[in-house]
This record gives sequence, structure tokens and C-alpha cells, in this order.
Amino acid sequence: MTSLGATSASSSSATAATSPAAVIVLAAGAGTRMKSRLPKVLHPIAGRPLVWHALSSAAGLAPGRLVAVLGHGRDEVQTWLDGPTGLPPVTVAVQDEQRGTGHAVACALAATGAVDGTVVVTYGDVPLLRSETLQVLLDEHRRTDSAVTVLSAIVSDPTGYGRIVRDADGQVAGIVEHKDADDAQRAITEINSGVYAFDGRVLADALTRLSDSNAAGEQYLTEVVEIARGDGRRVGGVVADDPVETEGVNDRVQLADLARVLNDRIVRGHQRAGVTVQDPATTWIHADVTIGADSVLLPGTSLEAGTVVGSGCTIGPDTTLVECTVDDGATVVRSQAQGARIGARASVGPFSYLRPGADLGPDSKVGAFVEVKKTTIGEGSKVPHLSYVGDTSIGAGVNVGAGTITANYDGAHKFGTVIGDHSFVGSNTTLIAPVRVGDGAYVAAGSAITGDLAPGELGVARGRQRNIPGWVPARKPDSAAARAAAAAGGPESGVSGAGPAEDNH
Repeated sequence: MTSLGATSASSSSATAATSPAAVIVLAAGAGTRMKSRLPKVLHPIAGRPLVWHALSSAAGLAPGRLVAVLGHGRDEVQTWLDGPTGLPPVTVAVQDEQRGTGHAVACALAATGAVDGTVVVTYGDVPLLRSETLQVLLDEHRRTDSAVTVLSAIVSDPTGYGRIVRDADGQVAGIVEHKDADDAQRAITEINSGVYAFDGRVLADALTRLSDSNAAGEQYLTEVVEIARGDGRRVGGVVADDPVETEGVNDRVQLADLARVLNDRIVRGHQRAGVTVQDPATTWIHADVTIGADSVLLPGTSLEAGTVVGSGCTIGPDTTLVECTVDDGATVVRSQAQGARIGARASVGPFSYLRPGADLGPDSKVGAFVEVKKTTIGEGSKVPHLSYVGDTSIGAGVNVGAGTITANYDGAHKFGTVIGDHSFVGSNTTLIAPVRVGDGAYVAAGSAITGDLAPGELGVARGRQRNIPGWVPARKPDSAAARAAAAAGGPESGVSGAGPAEDNH
């Protein structure tokens, strides 16, 4: 019996000399227990579909051919494969009828043609299986010159799993399904993961000899082990160090369970690379996220697919970033952002919302209850609170007062606003696009600006204030306000006429 721990020094990055001829990823199952219209292998875990994790691990072996066997929902899976997956080219084989794992592998070999060399078979719903583990399986397969090498696991409760039966020499004598096992075999805790390394020629020959005389009428890959043993060939086995790597996803409970395990693995990886994660239990990081050293993630932080965080940043608490870039030294507090760039030493939040196209320059600030969309904010500029800024270019050194809105939509089209360097926008201002505020210009608080301001101009667009003495005691003589005004020495009623109060504004 060989354990992965015994050969953990093996390199996880395969070379051409040690690469398998092919890796086949079986991803044709219906996944009925997911109870979903989405094909099971496209359900996401750590921000990527299950099948991405399987193919990514397989690609880590640098195989001559990377093959995915599709069946149920194959059009949707093919569409995903045709998109930007970040994977090397994948050969697709189709299993029109799901007639067992042996039949699925036969479909793969029909697509690739004869394979001379090692063939590794794995599954599209096993997201935690690492390239390193597959590499050790491959190395052991070659070291022992086996016809078949089985990846197994030791579990505390093997109920329902096929048992690995070994002979006196430690070779795999057979795989016995739970329902067919006797009491002694059921006591075995080493189980079959379903992941194998095969001699390509042995596999091709054995597939032509598989039987389908079982209750399901299917051809099982486990029978290749029996055929190889019957032909006098060696069948070996490698025990996975962590049995969770071999677990597959059959329903949404298992999906959530493995998502937690994978997230713990990802979080630990970042911690060991110099990132402080204050509360790993409430921090979620997707598989392709990168984070620089000395950054701090506070509780309730979620860094989702495509996000890049620089060094020395503080993210959180209660923050979600999706496809964002955060440069060194920036801070994001209790906010949500998607498709945004946050410049070095910039400050965001609390309760900010950055939408796609938000681009914050160095040392800029987006403060409490501010929404930013498709807008550049220049170096050192500030939108501190209670504002909406969309389709706008803000220069350097600008201050945007509280309650400012760039009115960018006329009901049919979007228009842009330009706010020049070192200009000042007063509170409670509406900039009605298209409009340009020149460099160094000022906008008076409470203005609704519809025309351009030249550099250095003051824009005022509001009604002149008018005070009417005695209005409160005249119109509301019995009110608390009238009594307070009288106590403060306010004027007697100065209002005459019978018109409604609002006519006097």
C-alpha cells in the first residue's frame, strides 16, 4: 500500500517526459439529485464551475490530450468551454447515452483515437482533487510499471463505497461494491475513488471486453481492474492523504460542504503567503483571486472571481468585491463593488456601491452612501457622502459636496459630465448632463447646473432666498413653533391677505 505522503516530494508541475498521454474527465452525468436546470458540472464552487476545477487539476499534469466527456446538458457545457475559461484546449467527446463509466471512457478514446502511453481518468464533479495528487498517482503508476493504478482513500465510514481488496503483495486484487461485499470485505475502510491511471493499450483492449450484464445494463470501469488481473498484469493503488480530495458532488448539501473545505484551503494559502485574515470562518475567497502581502481581510469579506488586491490593503468588514482591482494601500469598508478599480491608498466606504467602470485614482475617496458608475475619479479627489456619480470624469483635487447627483439619463439616452481639476461642487447640487465644469470652477450649493462653467467661474442656479417675517404666528398661531418663536422674541405676524400659505413662498 502506497500513501501520497510517502512521495509528497514529487513535483506538482509535470514535464514533457512525465506527462500522461491523456487525461479524461468524465462529465456526462445528469446530476438529478442537484434538482437543477443547470448541468451539475456547471454549478459554481469558489467562483468557478465544478468542471473547471477538475479540468484545471488535470491540466496541471500537462497531458498530451485533455478530454472532457459530455452528455447531459452538453450544449451548455460546450458553450462554457468555448468561452474564456483560462484552460488549455479541451477535446470534447460525447456520450449520447449514459451507459456507465466504462462506456464513457470508450467514447473518449473514440474521439482521441489510439493512445500510446498513460491515460488518467477522473471526474468533473470532484473539485478538491489537486494536480499534486494526480501527479503522485501518475508517478506511482510508472514506478511500479502497473497496467492500472487506483487512487483510493481511507474513510471512517465506507458504507456505500466500493472496497479495495488487496493481495498479500499489496497489489489491488479487486474492487468489491458494497452491495456485493461479505462481512469481512465490508470491514475494509479503503475505498475506491474512481480515479485511475491506465496503460493506454491495456485500457483500450479491456474496454472491448466489458460486460453490461448487470441490473443497470451499464459498463463499469472497475471491471478493467478484473480484466487486467485476469491477464496477469499488475494493478497498484495509491492512498490519498486527505480523503476529502476524492469526494464528489451529488447534491447541493455536498456542494456547500465541499465549498467550505475548498474555501478553507484557499484562505490558508493566502495566510501562508502573508495575508492577515481576521476571521476565516466568515471570509470567502474565490479560486482565482490574488492578494498581496500584508493586506488585511476583516470579517464578512467576500473576494469574488477576477479580483486582484495589492499589498498593504484593508478590506472589510462586510465587503464584497467582484472582478475588482485594488491597488496597494487602499481601504474598502462595508461596501460592494463590481468591475471597479480602486487606486493606491484610496478610501472607499462605509456603505459605498461601486458599479462597473468605476475607476478611483490614487488617494481618492468615495465615502458613505455614495454610488459610482462608469466614472473616473482623479488623484486626491473626494466624493465623501450621499451622492450618485455616473458617466462622469472627475479631475484631480476635486471636492464633491454631499447630496450631489450627476443626472446622466434623460429617459432615452445617457450623457456625460466632466468636472475639471481642483474644482469644487457644493452640497445638494444636480449636474444635468451633458455639462462641463472647468478647472478651478466652483458650483454653489443647491444649484441645478444645465450649462458649462468656464475655468474659474462660479455657477449659481437657484432661486433667491426670501424671508417673510411673522409667517409662523400668522399661519400656525396655536403651534409649538409659534410659541417657540414668541418666546425667542420673534416678530409678530407680518403676513396680510387671505391667500394660501404656499403662495407666500
